[in-house]
Amino acid sequence: MIRSATPADVPEIHAMIRELAEYEKALHEARATEAQLHEALFGERPAAYAHLAVDDRDGTPVGFALWFLNFSTWRGVHGLYLEDLYVRPDHRGGGHGKALLRTLAALCVDRGYERLEWSVLDWNEPSIAFYRALGARPQDGWTVYRLTDEPLRALGTA
Repeated sequence: MIRSATPADVPEIHAMIRELAEYEKALHEARATEAQLHEALFGERPAAYAHLAVDDRDGTPVGFALWFLNFSTWRGVHGLYLEDLYVRPDHRGGGHGKALLRTLAALCVDRGYERLEWSVLDWNEPSIAFYRALGARPQDGWTVYRLTDEPLRALGTA
């Protein structure tokens, strides 16, 4: 079952974000606090949204999708950017990841959004195979750039 996250889910989402960061070999970069996550998801002006995959038997969260809106100047409409998709290892293969993506795709279709996009680490072959099986294709010719920490501060205060 897939459901929208509630404020009570923040600790569990936070825990899964840290699990995902550990899986991606970047736990040291996962600095977000529960308070920050709560504000981003449920504050006065939410910056992101989340859905949970829960075990059908007992309602335990087994995965999540955290996303936000983007905008295509070429298409003239919003899209949805999937920041994180994670299913706990002992629940993989049970359809939870596909159900989360299906939910987000349905949001796009229902709201007239024309893109559902995300990034995947190039070494994550299981995820790449999963996404390709759904019909997703890499955006060849595009490279993601990111400013953080000191380079971001230097540019922002120049």
